[in-house]
Amino acid sequence: MVQGMKTVIVTGASSGIGRSSAVRFAQEGFNVVICARKESELNKTLEKVEESGSSGLVVPADLSIEKEIEKVLDETVKKFGGLNVLVNAAGIIANGSIENTSVEQWDMMMNINLRSVFLLMQKSIKYLAKTRGSIVNVSSVTGTRAFPGIIAYCVSKAGVDQLTRSAALELAPKGIRVNAVNPGVIRTNLHRNGGMDEKAYNAFLEHSKTTHPLGRVGEPEEVAELILFLSTERSSWITGTTISIDGGRAQTCAR
Repeated sequence: MVQGMKTVIVTGASSGIGRSSAVRFAQEGFNVVICARKESELNKTLEKVEESGSSGLVVPADLSIEKEIEKVLDETVKKFGGLNVLVNAAGIIANGSIENTSVEQWDMMMNINLRSVFLLMQKSIKYLAKTRGSIVNVSSVTGTRAFPGIIAYCVSKAGVDQLTRSAALELAPKGIRVNAVNPGVIRTNLHRNGGMDEKAYNAFLEHSKTTHPLGRVGEPEEVAELILFLSTERSSWITGTTISIDGGRAQTCAR
């Protein structure tokens, strides 16, 4: 590893929280490895990373495939010599209730939102143990609160929360910290990618002003700031936490 330079892997870095996190780490002087399925969007993120004066590496990958996950780690270590931080920000959402969610939809949600997080964590341990590094998982307010109509998403994020807590206990003896952030509604492409058209999405954002006590939705840069904090020595005595960053949404009753 280049002396004095730390390296972070950020998944889901083609947009939203992942992209903002990659840029924020670059501003902090990290080498930044960015991965997602859309290479063209990753290249846009890379431009922002390099504008900040940091080195970046684009690794297009489908994180539902184990070999692709191994490729991300192999290329990271080959280029930068090691790993200090893993940020699992990749995720998908889709509508579906207990009655109409298909097994295929269920499996896709679990594979991307939970299984890939588990595998990335598991396969990065040998590198993070050498640097006493940290892992930050991007969960959701739906990990702590139930919402109708997105059952597979809710369950996948609840799984991320428990994975975070369990892994934190197991990896503490190795000096690896594991935490998660639980955003409320953030202005990203998540819901659009999940099938929401522009009209519906704008209506959703407007309605969300009433469901978040602070009266607005969040911005990806705000979540990125918390992720950075949890990744660095500034949070050196924090592990196993799942921190809400949701404008107070998790404290409210159903609306």
